[in-house]
Order: sequence, then structure tokens, then C-alpha cells
Amino acid sequence: MCGRFALSMSPGDLVEEFKITMGFDGPALPANWNVTPTSPVYAIRDLPGSSADSDRELFTPSWGLIAPWSKDQASALKSQSNAINARIESVHEKPTFRSAFRSRRCIIPVTGYYEWATENGPFAPKQPFYIHRKDNALLAIAGLYESWIDPASKKEVTTASIITREAVGGLATIHHRMPVFLTEDKWSAWMGTSRLRESEVDQYLALLNSPEPAAGLEFHPVNPAVNSALTSGAELIKPIELGEPETLF
Repeated sequence: MCGRFALSMSPGDLVEEFKITMGFDGPALPANWNVTPTSPVYAIRDLPGSSADSDRELFTPSWGLIAPWSKDQASALKSQSNAINARIESVHEKPTFRSAFRSRRCIIPVTGYYEWATENGPFAPKQPFYIHRKDNALLAIAGLYESWIDPASKKEVTTASIITREAVGGLATIHHRMPVFLTEDKWSAWMGTSRLRESEVDQYLALLNSPEPAAGLEFHPVNPAVNSALTSGAELIKPIELGEPETLF
């Protein structure tokens, strides 16, 4: 799974990175090295009817998909907490995600993300690790977004979820899941706005299955201070030394 991530890029950086010529006029999110579920995040999508990269939009959904049938704020919050990640193996079938998978696909940019070691690996259980690109370039995660109308306020709430897959390589020594990353050559196809026909579902699932899903990534252990949602500074991603039994290899 992916339960925390870092994003230190500005809207201007993202507009340039994703070639969004429309710019961005929303409120900028502060740099945050500990983005938590239900927090606002940046995401990129194609506008309905768009046929060119210039029609991409930068928007700020909150993290965790609210199922459209949620009846009130309590059920919406529960849905968000349970739907921060969508599994690639079932995203096209699960009721919470299948409509968004067919029509509302986006990219969620991150600087890096955190994962906590499980008892099945060589590291102490619950030891946090920071995972990022070796060249420190941005990571583009495949995502989904959805809209929900709050019955009390009548306001539209936009939310998003990250798609995950089975972890591979060194990442599998930490945790059994990892986000699905998209290379630039796949961005336009993934964010297309035409509703998928049943015959196209397998094609889009294949788009998510990169032959080298962890290419260019590296990881290092970090301070457990990241466990607290109240901490958000850049010091959270600094490497730490582990004790002798848990050293990296």
C-alpha cells in the first residue's frame, strides 16, 4: 500500500513538468514531506473533450476516494479512509473504483513516498523507509478521481485514490505493495476522458503493467518521526543508520 508521501514541488513546477499551458489559479499547497490520507493533494487530469496536452488541468482533490453513494459526512470519511489505494488486480471490478477507472483517471505527482517494513522482510517490523527516484525526479502515480455531493452543504467534493500493485525487487523486501508509476509516454493515454468500453478494460490494465515497475528507484530508512501526522518537514526524508541486525544490503 501507500499511506504517506512527500510533495515539495510548486504548482508552477507541476504546470511545467506536465505541460499544462492553462496554468493554475487555485490555492497552492504548502511543501509537505508527510502527506496523510484525507489531505488535499495535487493531481493532473485531462479536461472532458480534450484532445491535446494543453487541455490538461492541475487540481487539488483530497486523498481517499469517497464512494458516490455515501449518504453523509461520516460515511464519506469512512469511505476515504478505506479507499486511499486501489489495487490494480481489482480496480476495474470493485464498486468504489470501477466507474472512476472507466471515466475519471488522473496522475498524482509525488516527490517520494514512505513504506513501513513488514514482519516478512529482513528489517525490523514497522521501520519506515523513504522511496524515491535516484535522480530525485518527480514520480507520476496512476490515480483515479471521483466527485461527491455533500448532502448537508450541497458542495461538490473531489477526491482521489492511488493505484497500487505487487512490489518487486528490493521494494519487496520492505512491503508487498507499491504504487503504479507511469512514464511520460503513457500519460496522455491514461488520462484520456472517453469512457472505456468493456473491450478496452484489459488494454488499460496492461498500460499499468510496466515491465520494470521499480526502475530508477532507491530507498533508505528514515526516522520513525514520520509516524506522526503532525510532522511535515524535510528532515523526515533524511537517511538514518539502522542497528547491526537490520542493515541494508
